Amino acid sequence: MASRSVNKVILIGHLGKDAETRYTTSGAAVTTFPLATNYRSKDPQTGEWKDETEWHNIVLWRQENLKGFLTKGQRVYVEGRIRTRAYEDRDGQKRYITEILAQDILLLGARGVEAPVPEETPAPGPARGPQKVEPSPPEEPFAEGITDDDVPF
Repeated sequence: MASRSVNKVILIGHLGKDAETRYTTSGAAVTTFPLATNYRSKDPQTGEWKDETEWHNIVLWRQENLKGFLTKGQRVYVEGRIRTRAYEDRDGQKRYITEILAQDILLLGARGVEAPVPEETPAPGPARGPQKVEPSPPEEPFAEGITDDDVPF
């Protein structure tokens, strides 16, 4: 039996700057942008909340049509895989960069604006059952003064 491995990343964050699209020599579009994700934890000694921001280099192949929508502050969902590659800088030094090769991107609301929060938040828990749906108001009854002569057919 062959061993299995998984390389899958799911991120929700905000763009650090507008996406940039470049083209390879063969004409393939490569769109890149930095994505910030936040983690909040409570310091056990002081009891103060601390925020940590992690920056991710996102690479999106052959999707130049998204460039105009991927603007600084935009909240996005990114699904893809991690890749670390090596390159030589201008001084000839070997450098490494870790990137997220995006396979799926969803825009989550307007730039810098969070998605609306429902008035009632469901109870936390892993299972989510059917949501309660309010019945729509009854429709107005037909006007009683309509006769067969009012029908166009």
